[in-house]
Amino acid sequence: MNGIRTRVLSTIAGQLGNPHGTLGKGFAFMLNRGNKRAIAGAIDAAGIAANAANAAVADIGFGGGAGLSILLERVGTNGTVHGFEISPDMLTRAKSKFAEEIRTGRMQLAPGSMTDLPLADDALDAAITVNTVYFVPDLAAAFAELVRVVRPGGSLVVGIGDPDAMAKMPFTAYGFTLRPVAEVIAALEGAGCTVVHKQLANPPIPHHLLVARPA
Repeated sequence: MNGIRTRVLSTIAGQLGNPHGTLGKGFAFMLNRGNKRAIAGAIDAAGIAANAANAAVADIGFGGGAGLSILLERVGTNGTVHGFEISPDMLTRAKSKFAEEIRTGRMQLAPGSMTDLPLADDALDAAITVNTVYFVPDLAAAFAELVRVVRPGGSLVVGIGDPDAMAKMPFTAYGFTLRPVAEVIAALEGAGCTVVHKQLANPPIPHHLLVARPA
């Protein structure tokens, strides 16, 4: 029984970090439903003005794509939404769903990780990344890359589930790195950001929204 439990929990953790295959379709739905409030909170915290002219924004590690939809609504027809994802299946899914927006140039999707983004320096006015840092071994490298692509004075919002609450979920023992919030803040500050810590009550997992501004 322990072996079966380990395989099940390991599969869940693997799908949450990189949704793929037939199971991935179900996990994409679960990610959208479970993360939507935290994603919406991160977008609000980023201070992206509605219909801001020529705004360039991004969701890094967009998973099921809920954040892409909200960002499109927020920036309107004059902005550009970028999406980056390590999962080829989630990328293919998003390209199909947002085919028209890609055709008109309102959206650009590409493979990319938090440590390797195919963007020029200072390309973005704002970026969000929610529930992704658990799968990043080197926060310093990841945040240096995020700061590289967000212009000085822009906003970068890192959303994480409360680590104490996350630790109570059995699947997080398989491949998740749960860091204290203070450690994540320190890494953002080390990358050259000022950070404001906001909290979002989001049962069953409260979230921390770390609003960082590159100098």
